This record gives sequence, C-alpha cells and structure tokens, in this order.
Amino acid sequence: MVDVKEALLSVLPTIRLPRAGDRVHKDECAFSFHTPESDGGLFICMNTFLGFGRPYVEKHYNKTGQRAFLHLKRTPKPKTDDSSSNTGDPPRKKPTRLAIGMEGGFDMCDEQCEYEEEVKLIILPEFLEIQRDGLLGLPEMVRDRVSSAIDAILAADSASRKQEVQAWDGEVRQVSKHAFNLQQLEGAPRIPPCGWKCSVCDLRENLWLNMTDGAIFCGRRYFDGSGGNNHAVQHYRETGYPLAVKLGTITPDGAVDVYSYDEDDMVLDPNLAEHLSHFGIDMMKMQKTDKTMTELEIDMNQRIGEWELIQESGVQLQPLYGPGYTGIRNLGNSCYLNSTMQVVFSISAFQRKYVEQMDQIFHKAPTDPTQDFSTQVAKLGQGLLSGEYSKPASEKEGEEQKGLQDGIAPRMFKALIGKGHPEFSTNRQQDAQEFFLHFINMVERNCRSTSNPNEVFRFLVEEKIKCLVSQKVKYTQRVEYILQLPVPMEAALNKEELVAYEQARQQAEQDHRPLPELVRARIPFTSCLEAFAAPEQLDEFWSAALQAKSTALKTSRFASFPDYLVFQIKKFTFGVDWVPKKLDVSIDVPEELDLSQFRGGGLQGDEEELPDVAPPLVTPDEPKAPMLDESVVTQLVEMGFPSEACRKAVYYTGNSGAEAAMTWVMSHMDDPDFAHPLVLSGVSAPPSVPVGGDPPSEEHIATIISMGFSHEQAVRALRSTSNSLERAVDWIFSHIDDLDAEAAMDLSEGRSVAESVSESLPAAGPRVKDGNGRYELFAFVSHMGTSTMCGHYVCHIKKNGRWVIYNDQKVCASEKPPKDLGYIYFYQRVQS
Repeated sequence: MVDVKEALLSVLPTIRLPRAGDRVHKDECAFSFHTPESDGGLFICMNTFLGFGRPYVEKHYNKTGQRAFLHLKRTPKPKTDDSSSNTGDPPRKKPTRLAIGMEGGFDMCDEQCEYEEEVKLIILPEFLEIQRDGLLGLPEMVRDRVSSAIDAILAADSASRKQEVQAWDGEVRQVSKHAFNLQQLEGAPRIPPCGWKCSVCDLRENLWLNMTDGAIFCGRRYFDGSGGNNHAVQHYRETGYPLAVKLGTITPDGAVDVYSYDEDDMVLDPNLAEHLSHFGIDMMKMQKTDKTMTELEIDMNQRIGEWELIQESGVQLQPLYGPGYTGIRNLGNSCYLNSTMQVVFSISAFQRKYVEQMDQIFHKAPTDPTQDFSTQVAKLGQGLLSGEYSKPASEKEGEEQKGLQDGIAPRMFKALIGKGHPEFSTNRQQDAQEFFLHFINMVERNCRSTSNPNEVFRFLVEEKIKCLVSQKVKYTQRVEYILQLPVPMEAALNKEELVAYEQARQQAEQDHRPLPELVRARIPFTSCLEAFAAPEQLDEFWSAALQAKSTALKTSRFASFPDYLVFQIKKFTFGVDWVPKKLDVSIDVPEELDLSQFRGGGLQGDEEELPDVAPPLVTPDEPKAPMLDESVVTQLVEMGFPSEACRKAVYYTGNSGAEAAMTWVMSHMDDPDFAHPLVLSGVSAPPSVPVGGDPPSEEHIATIISMGFSHEQAVRALRSTSNSLERAVDWIFSHIDDLDAEAAMDLSEGRSVAESVSESLPAAGPRVKDGNGRYELFAFVSHMGTSTMCGHYVCHIKKNGRWVIYNDQKVCASEKPPKDLGYIYFYQRVQS
C-alpha cells in the first residue's frame, strides 16, 4: 500500500500555485470535451494547469512525468420545487434585452442547474486518492503548500471564462454628440402625458417627439408593413432637427428610446430630463405604454417568416442522436462557426486528416495542446463524429426543448482559431463565408509539410481577356476555394407576381394599410451560373498589343473541377447609400448539376496571345516615378482605404480602372504590408530588417517550424515583425514565393537542407485536383436576418439519403429542407 505522506512529499516540488498569465483549464479537457460534470470528472495537472478526462490523464503522465492532479467532479443537485403548487420549474424567461449572456438577454447555456462539487488530490500512476481532510495528518509545511495550491486553482478564473463569451449587449448606446448643445425652440408646445397622435396621419402608436420643436410624428415603416409611415424621419430631412424620443417609453428609470437621425443610431441623452421639461414633461411621473425598439426587434427576430422556414419551426422534427449527429452549443453568436464545421466534418478528407489520425496528432502535440491547431481541430472532429456527446439534454422539459442535446462546446477551438483576428476573436456575429475561408487559410498554414484536406475544395478559375481592337487574348488562372455567384434579378421566373406585389405594396403604403404577404423573386440557379460566366466589358483595359488603352471583354470559366464545389450566393449587397442590404430571393437550386459547359479550354488554335509587356507606368521626366490614375486613387481613398494601399492597387492592376483596383484591395486587405508605401525596384529600397533587439522566442520558432518552415525562415519572419508570432505567420505566408525561390537557390548553391528549407516541403504552387463536372447537392448553410453581422445560421446536410438539420444543439431529420433559401451551397462530385 502506497504511503500518503511519502507520495505527497515525492510530488511536492512539482506542485505550483497559478501565477499571473497562467491559463487554468479546469472546465474542459485539452483533448476531449470531458468536463467536471462528465463521468470520471476532470483531472487538472497541478504543474501545467491543463485539464484532462480520464482517458488522457495517464497519457499526460507518461509524456511529462507529472503525477499530481486535482480531481474535480460535479454532480447535479436534485431540483426542488419551492413553490406551493406542483407546476414544476418556472417557464424559461422570455428575453427582454437584445443581449447574450446577460440578465434579461438570450440564454447561451443552462445555468439554472446547481451542482455538488467533489474535490480531491490524485497521485499517479497509482491513482492514489487523497481527500482534503486527509491532509490534516501531514507536516504543516506540506499541508499548507498543497492546500494553498488547491485553493488557488479553485479560485482562479478558468481559461475558458477568460477567452469565451464576454456578455454581448446589443443595446450598448453612445452619448449623442447633440446631447449637450441641443437647440430647443422658444414657444414650444406643452406635451400632455397621454393621448398623442401623429401630426400628419393620426397614428396613435410608434410616435416620436422631436426634442427641438416638440413636433410629434410616427416612426419608420417596417418591412412587414407594421410600424409607422416615416413622418418623423421626413420631418428631420426637412428641418435637420436631430434628436427624437419615443413617446410611451419614457419612464423614471431613464430606460428611454432616444434616436439621433444625424448619427443614425439609438443614443443616450444625459440631459434627457431637462430636455423633456422644456415641453412640460416630468420623467418621474411618466409610465411605459409602448414597446421599446429593442423589444420590437426581439419580437421581429422571433416571428420573421424566413426564420420559421429555415429552422422548419412549424414542423414536428424527429431528433437524431449518435455518431455524426452531435449538436454544438452556441457560445454567443457562434452559429456561423457551428454550421460551417458541421459541414466540414461531414467530408471524408477532413475525417481522415484529423479524426482517423487523432492519436498521432495528440502524441505529437506540444507542451500546451490547447494552443495547437491540429490538436483542437482533431478534438472537434472526434467530438462531432464519435457520438459520445450526442445524447438528449438532461433536465430539459417542454416542447421548445425537444431534440436539444448537451452536445459539445468548442471553446478552445473558437479561442484558438480566432486568436489575433479582428473579427473572429470577438463575440459578434460573423459571415459564415468569411469564416469558411479563414478556416481554409488556417489549414493551409498548418498543413504545409503534410497531407492537406483543402485539396477537395481547391480549383482553378480561367480568366480570358480579349482586346476588342487587336482581337488578341490573354489567359490567366487563379486558385479559388469558393465561387461567388451573383443574383441576376432580371432572370426572375415570377416577374408578373413581383410586379403585382410591388403595386399592392405601394398602394398599401399610400393607404396606410398593412403590406401584402411577401413575394420573393424566384431565380434559377443556372441563371446565377450564367451571370458568373457572362462576358464583362473592361473599358479602361491597357492593351499590350496597342500600347494604349482599349476596350476588352473578360470571361471566366473553370480550369478544373474540385471534389467538392462550394458556391456562395451573393445575397448581400450595398444600396446607393452604402447601407448593407439583403436580397430576399428564392433560388431554384437543383439537386444535381452538370457544369461541363463552363469548363475553359485555354488558348485556342485560332487565337493570338497579347504580348507579355507591362504598361508604361513611368514618365520621361521622372523615369523612376510611377504614373498612376489619380482619379481612381482618390475614388478608393474616399471609400476609407489607406492612400498607400490605393496607390498600390492602381499600380498592380496597370491603371485598369476602379473596379480592377477595388478587386485588388479586397483581395489584399489582410496583407501585413497592405498600408505600407509602394516601393518599386530602383525607386527606393525598403528599410532593412533590423538585426538587433531581443532574440526570437524559441517557442515561437518551434511553432512556425511545426508548420513546415525552416529554422532560418522562422527566425527571419519573427525578426521582421518585432517577434510577434501572429504577424510573423502572416509575414511568412505573404512572402512564401520569395522564400521558396531563395530556398531553391540555396540548394543549387550547395547549402545544406537545414540552412534552407525542409525536403518535405511540397513543390511550388498548390496541388489542384480535377475531374468531371457533374455534382450533387450534399449540404447548404442558411442565414436568417437582414445582415451577415446579425441573425442566425443553420445548416442542412444530406446523410444516408436523408436531409438533416443542424441548428446549434438541435439535430433533427429534416422534413422540408429550404434549399431555395440557402446562402452557401456544397456540391459533391458524382463519380462516373
């Protein structure tokens, strides 16, 4: 029998107290989704503070030799009914705030359950259990050190709490710039405490008091016909009086709707009581009689028809459980991630790469596996596909909760993949298409020297530009992972219905009646493809054959067909006022697709290539200075882009016009040197990379080497970016062609492999698969809401011949998959 005192003395030197900067992972296993609530509880290493489920704690001991672990086990307490009735638990509260994770907001998880917590010390490899009261017989020094470590771990903020959901509050408002110098006209009317109506249309709800002149008008009309008749905003356009308060929301607590038309947002007015008193209104005596804008928006989000259709809310769906049917918890606006990763891990290439090789990945994981991309992706894939976490949620009752799972909460994955990213590191809603490409980019970075599952998505687009004067052509190819398809509204199949609806809508607005039921434009998917392939005229094309500007036609075709072809329907666009808007359309998406007619053929026998000559970008007087189209530069600068980036865009697109330059800007916005000055060979040399300063961190060097780069390249990247790991990774990928060329030259000059680049690196250029152009639909991601920055995402995936809906923690057999309302479509090649 192992002596407790002897065992503790042997591990005492390894037991640490968490210090500032230490991440204490006491909520989740580093390699699985085991938590203190799971069977077996969670083991926290008292040296590294990493958490492990029972299957992985011995592996950590064998790898590191760490023996002391704090074991946490939480068991739900039996629920008691404190009320005198037998009605059970109180109903779930209806949200009253446009917030997540805050009192009155939308719930992210079930926090109502209380737990019994069991804490004990475990010594490996014997799994010797020591209860806290078992420390009493030990020497005081030993007892104090161990007890202090246990208390410090229990008291520390867990890593997931620091990294995961900060409470998101959609009601955070800024103080209006007009609040402290608001003009209020003399002789303003006295406003009664009730009985208001619009000065124009006599509406008696959704009324706004202009705080400059005291005029009362109705608010804006909503898309479904409710609301007002826009008279308040019309009054602002006529007068310029900026602030209005919504009558019926004025209460003594100050939770009042104040809108600034000039700032186009809900705002705060610290002087509201004084401003209202100008019209004889005493805030302390007012009562709430109308819904706030937040309440109206919440109601709208819960009743929009699009939401009902996409979530199949009106149908009783059969819950599904087991391998491949695991739900993902919403960590606060993370449905874009949930939907995307469900689709990704329904693809065999990603299953083979990460799940089937999980043991090897875990074995090669660094000291801190929570910061290793491959480890966290493998962990996520195993969690989704194992079926271990695909079980009905416990303690959930009511029709609303049927089909809800406990599922998995990928906090470590979300924190890691969003690390350093200006958007994905936040808890705001994001664009699923942008996240998909971000994930693809992360896979590229981490698969440089190993097999790359991204190959199933990668394809080539062939662009042909034909000079209409010389009739000569130029062919280029670019790598893509997703094809964006425009929505040609002129191709609608129900034009007569749309005309009739528009007439009825306009008449309803004139008569102040509710709008008619929405009619969506029905657009054939083939029309979207034809719009992509249609010739595009370039009016400012520089013809190398003419050495002058001319008009050209650009056409796009597929140069290869991938195993999985991803389409994004460009439903989101900008209005003439640059306000984002969503095209509410229905796309007739086919189950099967043959794209053979859209394959490019390259240079034809009767075609003559344009000379490969760059346009003359210099003047005779200044042979080294680039001559740029300043009108295009100015146009881009006015859109808010850095001036140097705009100059580079115009230069690198050969003065080809604003559209080409804008495309360059959008493609290079994430480049580390995006806003750096334009530097040309022979004009001025860039400043040399500093060689002084602190040496690069060995940990950072090891991280970059693990991506397949050499030690020299890792050091160079870190020195070029002031030893910032995130910036160094961006730098090395933005200079990849130069590094590969230098490495090849180094080898030809006889330098050793260790001094240049690893022999395991793939050949220059990404590998592109090709095959026939016949596909079948296997998944689609849908978006509900008016913008990619708000709303909700779900996905539908075809498994075993049936459609399945994945709506965060809810996984069910789909009865009416809304294929026509998708945002991103995933097609799988049909093998001949």
